Amino acid sequence: MIRRYTPQDRQTVYEMFVEFYNSPAVLHNVDTQYFSNTLDQLDAGSPYTELFILEYEQSVVGYGLVALTYSNEVGGQVVWLEELYVREQYRSCGLGKQYFQFVFDNYPAAKRFRLEVEPNNTRAISLYERLGFTNLNYLQYVRDID
Repeated sequence: MIRRYTPQDRQTVYEMFVEFYNSPAVLHNVDTQYFSNTLDQLDAGSPYTELFILEYEQSVVGYGLVALTYSNEVGGQVVWLEELYVREQYRSCGLGKQYFQFVFDNYPAAKRFRLEVEPNNTRAISLYERLGFTNLNYLQYVRDID
């Protein structure tokens, strides 16, 4: 089952953020204060982000975080699939595929769904390609502001 985050999920989601950011899927360190900032945004009802809870056999086993934006390049809304995390023992249960279908169904006006993946994460890349994602071959640059 997939459902929207509620403030009652905060502690469990925080713990999963820590697990995700300590996994090989993340290539750099992230200040854990950012996790609280994200949860604060979710609790305040930010129009820019949503978080979905993945449940399996009535247990919370993962989450998906999306960010919403507009792109002139595609002439409409872009749904950034910021993070998808499934606890290791629940992988290969079909939750990733189920999550993507849920997101596609819940953002019918979106013109593009976009995500990033660590190049060595061949398992995730395989799923994304089966779901119709293609590699844009962009280099990504960032400029962080303290």
